[in-house]
Amino acid sequence: MFGTFGFSYVGLIFYLMLIIPNLAWIKAQPQGYSDAGENRILLILEKTGQVLVTCFALFFSDYDPHGWSPWCGWLFAAAACMLLYEGWWIRYFRSGRTLADFYSSFCGIPVAGATLPVLAFLFLGIYGKAPGLSLSAILLGVGHIGIHWQHRKHL
Repeated sequence: MFGTFGFSYVGLIFYLMLIIPNLAWIKAQPQGYSDAGENRILLILEKTGQVLVTCFALFFSDYDPHGWSPWCGWLFAAAACMLLYEGWWIRYFRSGRTLADFYSSFCGIPVAGATLPVLAFLFLGIYGKAPGLSLSAILLGVGHIGIHWQHRKHL
């Protein structure tokens, strides 16, 4: 049900694309940023989803390419989302790093910093026919996107 146990180099690439800009963000947070007052339920869903997505992406090998088929469209969609996510980060780091920049849309995708990686891992799970990753991405999305929407509403 969860997938094929084994290391995934594609999962590692996606994880690195996710974590490296987030580590850089620690020193480049927007002025006025605070996680105070975040919905506790959304926070639990977000943190649980983060752990599960990381585990499923790295320790299940279903996401590594396994031949050409129309099903590869899901892998391309996942990769496109991650590339857009990197583009969003580039724009953020070049901006004035305000809260509005951090909770901004990108290429028409609302709260892109939260939405794009969730979509990428959801599509990666669909490509790998691994419901564990897809369900974990949905769990992450409810929490992460929900928190970002709350912050954006307060701007």
